[in-house]
Amino acid sequence: MLKNYMTAYEDFKTRFNLLARKHKHLVVNTLSNIFTMRLIGNKTHGDLAEIGMAEFINQFMYDYKSIHVGKVKFRAKEHEKDIMIINEITKTKFPVSLKAYGDGPLQLSTDSNQKMFPFLKSQGKNIARGKHIERIFKSNNFGDFNTINIMPLIYDEEKQRCNIMIFNHQKAMNKTHRIIFVDKNKKFDRLAKKIIEGKGRKHPIFMFIDAGGNYICEVRYGGAQANALQRGLWTHTKNAVSYFDSLTNRWIDYFHNHTLVKLFSLALNSSERGHKLANSILQKDIDHLKTL
Repeated sequence: MLKNYMTAYEDFKTRFNLLARKHKHLVVNTLSNIFTMRLIGNKTHGDLAEIGMAEFINQFMYDYKSIHVGKVKFRAKEHEKDIMIINEITKTKFPVSLKAYGDGPLQLSTDSNQKMFPFLKSQGKNIARGKHIERIFKSNNFGDFNTINIMPLIYDEEKQRCNIMIFNHQKAMNKTHRIIFVDKNKKFDRLAKKIIEGKGRKHPIFMFIDAGGNYICEVRYGGAQANALQRGLWTHTKNAVSYFDSLTNRWIDYFHNHTLVKLFSLALNSSERGHKLANSILQKDIDHLKTL
């Protein structure tokens, strides 16, 4: 069943990538509207990205249907997922977690059961043997490493550009050359390929690096004192850019839609009757976009 999920997700990513190449204007329009929500609040765009991308799939990806799972429904689940995608041809269902992050640190998994860090700690502080690393990735503690369906919407607000960047877990596993422990107030020097003094880190991590000393990802401390940002599996869209695949094929420019902000303010003060009329008008506009 798990293999079917991953195959279905790979097929979906291929289809999305094709759509982005052939009908770039659809992706630019939706992502621009999503990131416009940052004008309302720094966190507003994250939740609205979930319903926005779910509707994007329903409107423009004809062989797929998407259902927004919602916060209440998925909180009790072992793995938090934001939308459920259904292949209308094969009837295969697979969950996807949507994240809207700035270009930089990206959380791939909360590791809610806190398995990864304690397990790595039991394996040593400088794991460099290929067979040892292979056993780690095959262990139950890392069972979720290659099965995380995350669709990150990455934005660079200063340059007003965005990208849908998917972390390549298989490449990360194949290229991991060392797993090293980096304690608090320490950092890894890529050129010297060793741990040196460094300020700012409050909690330790295990860093995964390739043969060239390049950063791939990290497992953060998950103890009682750690908050959500200080635990789990993380990577970095700048430092590990070669370990990402772009569903949009490249960085794309987006624009702020100030009319959308006005629409929201009016919608919050209008009745359901008005919303129904607006929905009809908006659907006609979406149908027009499909013809362009």
